[in-house]
Amino acid sequence: MSLDPRVTRFLGLLAASNPTSIKGANVAARRAGLAELMKFGGSTPPIERVEDTTIPGPAGAIPIRVYTPLAREELPGLVYFHGGGMVAGSIDTHDGIARALANAAECRVISVGYRLAPEDRFPAALDDAMAAVQHLRAHAREFGIGVRLGIAGDSAGATLAAATCQAMTRRGDPPLALQLLLCPILDYSRSSASRLEFASGYLVDQATLDHDLFCYLSANTDAADPRISPLRAEDLQGLPPTLIHTAECDPLRDEAASYAERVRTTGTPTTYVCHAGMIHLFYGLAGVIPYARIAMATIGAEVRAALARG
Repeated sequence: MSLDPRVTRFLGLLAASNPTSIKGANVAARRAGLAELMKFGGSTPPIERVEDTTIPGPAGAIPIRVYTPLAREELPGLVYFHGGGMVAGSIDTHDGIARALANAAECRVISVGYRLAPEDRFPAALDDAMAAVQHLRAHAREFGIGVRLGIAGDSAGATLAAATCQAMTRRGDPPLALQLLLCPILDYSRSSASRLEFASGYLVDQATLDHDLFCYLSANTDAADPRISPLRAEDLQGLPPTLIHTAECDPLRDEAASYAERVRTTGTPTTYVCHAGMIHLFYGLAGVIPYARIAMATIGAEVRAALARG
């Protein structure tokens, strides 16, 4: 394992800035820290049109942002859930990722502002995710979405995407066109070799993961619940075609690889890519990690091909 030189330089700059330890930080500091980190995404990618609106949710209106990359009335759709450990992150912090994904995939991306913990603990975020997918599917024409609708998420947002797909399968809903999981968190309940190897010093650390989980779950909630840790589900039959991208130096790498292998064994078309020398969230840090643009072009081509099938 060797870090990409640009990644090494970036991590050195972060360390030199003496960031506040998550162990002593409150939720406000966690959110502010992620907002500052996402500024390393660089300049905002231009896009044809961006619209903010709301859709009905189980606890009130859910904010969404619709990204249209091409001047067409109807495009394939991709529902996107931002990262941030279910505690931090927002439509705004991950605006650059959503824009880049829409442009690269040539599809209409709908970014969902689900409820965050600790104000709203599990299962609030998942309830919002399910409600958003169901509403967008039922009102696809109103949002300029064709018959092909996929789901995507990065980090904890990928947890929501994976758990939503599993819940839809259990309900007997028709499968979505694909699920795209970027550096996903798929097992909060146990450690893997990569979690131990990259426990600190590689952007996301175990202390942050533990802090976020503490905020997300109420007392006596089992982290092994598949709605929280999708890798722990007994049956992964019936999921949509699956695209998983992770990073070689990401503590979450091994659980993503295990999930890809389990999904593949069910016969579901599955693509797994581990990006050499990269860290968690690299795809959103194009301002300091130029490879992020190459990776996003690859990811976009895969999504475009998946949404064109059928």
